Amino acid sequence: MIPRDPVMLLSYVNTQLRDHYGSLEEFCSAFGIQEEEICGKLQEIDYAYDRESNQFR
Repeated sequence: MIPRDPVMLLSYVNTQLRDHYGSLEEFCSAFGIQEEEICGKLQEIDYAYDRESNQFR
């Protein structure tokens, strides 16, 4: 289960992307969640996914 708190979610997702997944699409597929859900939650704290670096910035 992924964290609900946006700050904790940011840390969790970026760590997963760095260590296990080559893209946000792969991560979301593995966890059965929509990219829009993750992006929307992290947009609340002014973070957006950067495909080039494969992390939220």
